[in-house]
Amino acid sequence: MSNNQNPYSNVATERVDVASEAEVEERLAFIRRTYLHLLGAIVALVGVEAALFQTNIPEYATGIMMQSGWSWLIVLGIFGAVGSVADWWARTQESTVMQYAGLGLYVGIESIILLPMLMFAKGQAVALAGTQISIILAAAIATLSVFSVLTGYVFVTKQDFSFLGPFLSVATIVALGVIVVSLLFGFHLGTIFAWLMVGLMAGYIVYYTSNVLHHYRTDQHVAASLALFSAIATLFWYILMLFMSGE
Repeated sequence: MSNNQNPYSNVATERVDVASEAEVEERLAFIRRTYLHLLGAIVALVGVEAALFQTNIPEYATGIMMQSGWSWLIVLGIFGAVGSVADWWARTQESTVMQYAGLGLYVGIESIILLPMLMFAKGQAVALAGTQISIILAAAIATLSVFSVLTGYVFVTKQDFSFLGPFLSVATIVALGVIVVSLLFGFHLGTIFAWLMVGLMAGYIVYYTSNVLHHYRTDQHVAASLALFSAIATLFWYILMLFMSGE
């Protein structure tokens, strides 16, 4: 197994099989642990956001982050740096505690980065099946639906989509460049960009799910769940943006 097939690979002190080479029971146990940790991360995110909205932190944090393009750019830079640290911790083989600290740190920083969007969406509703529901709930349902369909596709076909890695990396760099330029020069990216980002996150979900089946080691459930969580959270961001724009 080469490292470019598993972006969360680290040198282990003893040999642990990748999922595709492990015994059936071991592979199934790894998959269960991965998705249980993913569920735990999502529940934790919801809990943190609910707790934050019982305080004045959302208004205060949103005010700071949205002061100017520069302030938001600094926030995104901090998010990227902290996210990288969380990712590294989740991949470490030296300490299980450090792995969970990485996942927890990422959930925490994600809860902060989502605050402005949730603040703007708070109180808005959308029609669904003849009734009005929270636009945040609608975006969450749409996000989980997309994730479920893509996950089901990969699990049913069992295809190896690791070849998507380089393409997704290049697309991510381009997208980040566009975001930085938009913040510096103050132009709105629009719904077309949001749709493109939804497509990019869908690609990441397929890629990470494929790695769960084929390239993660069976002791990397924390790192695997963090990867999936990062894609789902970003997908939710852009789907919520589309709902708010009425697209």
